[in-house]
Order: sequence, then C-alpha cells, then structure tokens
Amino acid sequence: MKKQTFKFSTASTNIYFANGISHLKKIIDVKHAVFITDDNVFKHHQKRFKGYNTFVLKAGEEFKTQQTVDSVIEQLIAFEADRKTILVGVGGGVVTDITGYVASVYMRGIQFGFVPTTLLSLVDASIGGKNGIDVGLYKNIVGVTRQPSFILHDLIFLNTLPESEWQNGFAEIIKHACIKDAAMFKQLQNHDLKYYRSKKKELCLLIQRNAKIKLSIVKKDEFEKADRKLLNFGHTLGHALENQYELSHGQAISIGMTYASEISNQLLGFKQTDLVVKVLEQYGLPTYASFNKNKVMTVLKMDKKRERKDINYILLEKIGKGIVLPIPLTDLENIISKL
Repeated sequence: MKKQTFKFSTASTNIYFANGISHLKKIIDVKHAVFITDDNVFKHHQKRFKGYNTFVLKAGEEFKTQQTVDSVIEQLIAFEADRKTILVGVGGGVVTDITGYVASVYMRGIQFGFVPTTLLSLVDASIGGKNGIDVGLYKNIVGVTRQPSFILHDLIFLNTLPESEWQNGFAEIIKHACIKDAAMFKQLQNHDLKYYRSKKKELCLLIQRNAKIKLSIVKKDEFEKADRKLLNFGHTLGHALENQYELSHGQAISIGMTYASEISNQLLGFKQTDLVVKVLEQYGLPTYASFNKNKVMTVLKMDKKRERKDINYILLEKIGKGIVLPIPLTDLENIISKL
C-alpha cells in the first residue's frame, strides 16, 4: 500500500490515495475499531461494513449537533470502548466532523481516521483536523482541531453519488483554484462535470492535487493564524446562507465566492469576477441570488472569523492569489446591503 505521511505540530496523518476500504485491515486492528457512517452510505454499501462494529447515523447537516454526539458517546460506552479503540468515519463532511469531534472528547481523546465517501470530503472536509458541530444557525461554532491518524481514499464510493454531491465537491475544487492554483483554474475552464465523472484517472489526479493543496496550507498554518484563513474563500457569506436557506454546502459556498469576487472588485480592483462566475456555472453551481441582508448580517456577526469589530474576509487579487483582508463590520454591512 502506498502512503504519504504529512507531519503536523503534534501528530502525523498517513494518506492512502486510491485504495480500497478492505485495506483498512492492514492499517488498523478492525476488531477494536468502531465504524461511524450514515444511513445513505450504509444503504448503498452495506456489504463493505460486514464484520465491522458499525454505528449508523441519520444523514444530513441538520444532525451535526450535540444530540448526535451524545448518542454516539452513549453507544461507545455500551460497546465498552476504551483508549485503544479507534473510530473510523466513513462518509461525507458531517460524518467525518462528528467522528473527529467524538474521538477528541471521548476519554479525553482516542485515535480516529477517515474514509471520505463524497467528492467534497475527499478534497476538503476530511483534511486538516477541523472537527465540530453546529449550534442552531451557527455552523461549526463548537469543535476542536485534531488530526486524523489516517485518511484512506476509496473512489468506489463516488459511484453512488447523486449529481448534486458532485457539484458540492467542485465548489471546493474551484475555491482551491481561485486562492492558490491558476493553472488548475485553466484546467477547470477546459472541462466540465461530465468529463471528470467519465475520466476516472483525471478525476483521481484532480482529487490528489486538491488534497495536497489543502494539506500544504494546513501544514504551514495548522491553527489558522495566517494562510489557512484563505481556505475560507466564499465561506463567510456562504455559511451565513447555508443553514438559513437550506442550501447544500457547495451551493452556499458558490454564492459566497461570487459575492467575494464582487467585493474583491470593489476593494482590490479584481477584474476576473466574470471568469469565476462562468466556471461555477459550468459545474452546475448557483452564483447570484437574492437573500435577506439583515438576517445574513446577524449570523455574520457571530462568525468565527470575526475579531472584535472586524471580520477577516478572503478576497482575490487575481485568480490563483487569495488574500486575507480585515473589514470593519460596519463597512461590510454597507457593502452587503448594496450587493
């Protein structure tokens, strides 16, 4: 099995690109592992969990709550899980977030790893050690930063993904291109969703390229003091819209990137908004939308990126070069009211 090891401040993560879930038997003691998945993944891939201790959660962002965490912890106690137990999150971002969070607080911390099953979790959600839950409209407001001991990529899970989940993943891929990789942006301009769904090798290379972009950023700035903030491009406004309007993560982030590009134009003279919008639409993502500006500002004021009276907004100087710009909340309110 080929693996790449990425070292962080207090831990290392082994990444196994292009493997099968059955290879986990070579990595961990599966008898003492607890697999956490959701009912969507379990329904489509039940045979892959045969012989494993498996907890099945309800699927969906609305279940990324403390109530679900409590339920998992109660099941771990009933299972008599101890400090040698390892949790394996097999699913999208909700499953990996909950798995990492539970593992970080159960018995003050046990080992965990991920088998991401969505494009979004392969390129983004499973990477970087952010684990947490939502409280009401406030996304990821409670959580910890702790790295998984392994991430295993088994692309077989993508075969059962609906189109909307592919679009979700491409929102984060486009984000990475906008902030860090102009060459990848050009590549995305030349193709579309249908192309990547049919070309497995190209898709595999694209996933690895994106995973490595995020890993390299997180390695340099694990606790989001500098460059890691760039990964929030589109997320500031996007998170404020996501739960209020029952949007998917990718849809919300895509709208967020559209308006972040417009704000970049206003504040930095960014001239490529039309190119960003065109690529988003090319991959089936929404761009301009009408929304309640006052409601959005109420949520934005509690965003984790706020520092006193400023909010760290991620903008673009040009495609491939994102920057962090602190914007006073009063100015941001004025800008958003005119969008």
